[in-house]
Amino acid sequence: MKSPSKPKATEKRLDEIREAARQSGPADGLQSGESYYGLPVLKAPVWTWQVPLYFFLGGISGVSACIGFVAQLFRSDPALIRSCLWIALVGASICPILLIADLGRPVRFLNMLRVFKLRSAMSMGAWILVAFSNFSFLAVLCFELGLRGFANPLLISLLWLLEGAAAITGLLLASYTGVLIGATAIPVWSENRELLPTHFLTSGLGGSAAILELMGFLVLATQILGFVASGIETLIEIFLEVRKRPVDAPLHHGRSGKTLRIAGLLEGPLALLLRAVFGSSHKGRYAAALCFLLGALLSRYAWIWAGRASANDPHVLFNLQRTR
Repeated sequence: MKSPSKPKATEKRLDEIREAARQSGPADGLQSGESYYGLPVLKAPVWTWQVPLYFFLGGISGVSACIGFVAQLFRSDPALIRSCLWIALVGASICPILLIADLGRPVRFLNMLRVFKLRSAMSMGAWILVAFSNFSFLAVLCFELGLRGFANPLLISLLWLLEGAAAITGLLLASYTGVLIGATAIPVWSENRELLPTHFLTSGLGGSAAILELMGFLVLATQILGFVASGIETLIEIFLEVRKRPVDAPLHHGRSGKTLRIAGLLEGPLALLLRAVFGSSHKGRYAAALCFLLGALLSRYAWIWAGRASANDPHVLFNLQRTR
């Protein structure tokens, strides 16, 4: 029977190596923000400015389809339903263009559709976008045909089916971008993976309501949606400010921190204050809508910048690995 002394000796040697590494401190390359051989520990995101804009428009268009479907269920103003469907369609048309511009060539976007992988957020995101775009287009087509006197039971049933499909895929589109960046090794994203989908979805909800208000739909429903979105964003801003973790340093310092703080104030407290104090006037609601839209757009860029800053700080990653 073989003696187990050899495995124990190996483990003892490994413990000695770890202890020596702790006593010697970080290597020179790590002190300058690099790993061995002058290579970074993590590769920073290389997304261009089109990707945060895609996140912004995708959230608004996806939630707009949901609002349109709910409005259809409650037999609301047909003009409101039509506007929601067109907002969804316009956003769904621009988003693929932004993605292709970031990828560089259209064929790269088509290559993403060659794979259908449920466990890949990027693969599912590409398919969700394609499905949402097609459902939105067909829903708008059926709705416009109905307005022009071609309504019949078959067309109405098809419209309901397409609006429901657009609402489901739109909800996924509005939230999956938060899942996408959270499913990475970049510390500030991965450690906020539970917050990001909620934040992006709420931001899309408030942005959709804001656009509807700017289009003239100053009804009770859009006011309530604006209050809900701004209230949740206020809570998220307070949560991020109170929870001071080393991994969240890019959310509080530098360009990303300043931008995210401004975005949080615009989306949350300022928009909420404008609705509470001046919500009875058209100008007050327009101002709140504009504040929320600007804050929602800035927050997307702030999170991307925060990811780049986090990827360039290897010490946070190593500290997280040691504590797990």
